[in-house]
Amino acid sequence: MATITATMVKDLRDKTGAGMMDCKSALAENDGDMEAAVDWLRAKGLAKAAKKAGRVAAEGLIGLATDAKEAALVEVNSETDFVARNETFQNMASGIAEAAVAAKGDLDKLLKAKFPGGKATIADTVKEMIGTIGENMTLRRTAYLAVKNGTVASYMHNAMAPGLGKIGVIVALESKGEPKELMGFGKQVAMHIAAANPQAVDVESLDKNVIARERAVLTEQAKDSGKPAPVVEKMVEGRLRKFYEDVVLLAQAFVHDPETTVAKAVADAEKAAGAPIKITGFYRFALGEGVDRAADETA
Repeated sequence: MATITATMVKDLRDKTGAGMMDCKSALAENDGDMEAAVDWLRAKGLAKAAKKAGRVAAEGLIGLATDAKEAALVEVNSETDFVARNETFQNMASGIAEAAVAAKGDLDKLLKAKFPGGKATIADTVKEMIGTIGENMTLRRTAYLAVKNGTVASYMHNAMAPGLGKIGVIVALESKGEPKELMGFGKQVAMHIAAANPQAVDVESLDKNVIARERAVLTEQAKDSGKPAPVVEKMVEGRLRKFYEDVVLLAQAFVHDPETTVAKAVADAEKAAGAPIKITGFYRFALGEGVDRAADETA
């Protein structure tokens, strides 16, 4: 039997919003397994949803760079927002984003790449900036998308400078349609992704483990109704459809017109563009997402 500490109980309460005693019971029932305890609380109706651990926002900037039919995102962290507003730091973040297009989503390759206009690598440039400003920094992650035909649209939320902000999105639209229409619609989809934070483009590309976990929780909840197994199964399938509407891009209500879905908006855009449109992928970087800043001491 695992020892249930006060810290464990507090962490579970922070993640779920459940009561202290309920959190203690959940951990005891699941031998201290945090994720299993979250599911136990959800199944009992004591937590609405699992919150990501460590959502204390790291500071810094999301950087965005686009080049014709490709685009890249980077997250460059600093200890304070004061440094993120420093022009020198912003110039470094912009340069890293520019180099990220050629790195094509490979973080190790990006760190070893030459900083634009300089002789040092990006890894060494970050180290030099740490020495200059006197604050810990890190290039945390990068992402890349490209299309053969169509466009990679982008959006930066809470922009502090061109291509720099707090939430960055890139989304790939494969199509032979009218470029101007594609770019305009792509920008709308990117803004939607920034606001709605989907997990996948469609149900087929949603992580199967995520689906299985959600189904297990919903099944436990439905069983509590006392209804027969066939009815329970129908209840679970209905609730899964609602879950998909929350996390799957094409199934979500379009933020620009909540009366329609993103899938329907794509169909309407196809008419305007004069050709089929397929959303082949997207990335959404929110500054500090999933980072426990107190534990993030690497550079």
